[in-house]
Amino acid sequence: MTEALFEGDTGRFELPLRQGLVRLLRGPYIDGTADARLWQRILDRRTDIEGFVSELFLRLVIDEQRKIALLEPVDLDHPHTTAIVPRRALRREETLLALRLRLALESHAGTGTDAVISRAGARDILAEHRQRGTVDDKRLEELTDSSLARLLALKLILPTDVEHEYKVSPALALALPFSSIEEIPAYLAAIERTDAGAETDLDVENREDAE
Repeated sequence: MTEALFEGDTGRFELPLRQGLVRLLRGPYIDGTADARLWQRILDRRTDIEGFVSELFLRLVIDEQRKIALLEPVDLDHPHTTAIVPRRALRREETLLALRLRLALESHAGTGTDAVISRAGARDILAEHRQRGTVDDKRLEELTDSSLARLLALKLILPTDVEHEYKVSPALALALPFSSIEEIPAYLAAIERTDAGAETDLDVENREDAE
């Protein structure tokens, strides 16, 4: 029996594991390269964690190669089974940028180098996909900044020591899973046919504390 941590405590997990669960629930993910001790705890107690989060209609996803762990909601056709973690679909430009960065991440796999994106590079990507007549240069700058800010909030890109340059997080591969990387260009083409500003059906876990 684990020592009670507070009055009325009936939990069976020790303090370090409970702290790890809180961090998983807060998200958006655990980076094992940044916190080796927590990463090993998750691996060692994987069965316990999976059992606990299943009660909340969540699934533990672990990528041992990239050392990324996160929670994702299960899809059940029953009332009151929506995961307690809120989600909001990426908007058109956010999705376009994320998909292009997913391709960049794949191209760097196994090279020992990080995939990076600058603000100027992000702007160029969105300019390529700009819907003519609907987005002027000023709006393009705003969309670039807001898209980068959203991906930063989700920790799908990470700040670097270089101003306006960002590292693409390995977690992006789990956030945007594809059975084949060749599927992405077709998805990009489909987005081109959507209305400007419309949300796509590609959901990414959003565990920000506040919008």
